[in-house]
Amino acid sequence: MTETTTRPSALFVCVHNAGRSQMAAGYLRALSGGAVEVRSAGSAPADQINPTAVEAMLEEGIDIRAEQPKVLTPDAVQASDVVITMGCGDVCPIYPGKRYEDWKLDDPAGQGIEAVRPIRDAIRARVLALLDELGVSPVDLTLT
Repeated sequence: MTETTTRPSALFVCVHNAGRSQMAAGYLRALSGGAVEVRSAGSAPADQINPTAVEAMLEEGIDIRAEQPKVLTPDAVQASDVVITMGCGDVCPIYPGKRYEDWKLDDPAGQGIEAVRPIRDAIRARVLALLDELGVSPVDLTLT
């Protein structure tokens, strides 16, 4: 028998995998302190992460500059306990036993930092609720 991880896992999906899904993944990585396996992907990945999303996350002390948009694969969906689409109409492969959520969020693409901050803050609140649902206590980011 092979040893498998007991950590819960989440996949954030957005068309370009450049803004909302990357911010959500960044928050979940940071706030879970490694207790949750985090993935993000898109059906039509962009060339790079939205620089305004990066700036907004840096204001929170979370650096997502090293992340790259990735293509959504059936394997990523199958490997995840929770699959969260970011209100962008992405169609994910549906597998029995998976939990699916759709977070309706404005698209930060082409927006200035003032417009992206409320989107970022809404994502943070949803990630904290997700951690609670997964039974994972959030890490206090002010201590890092």
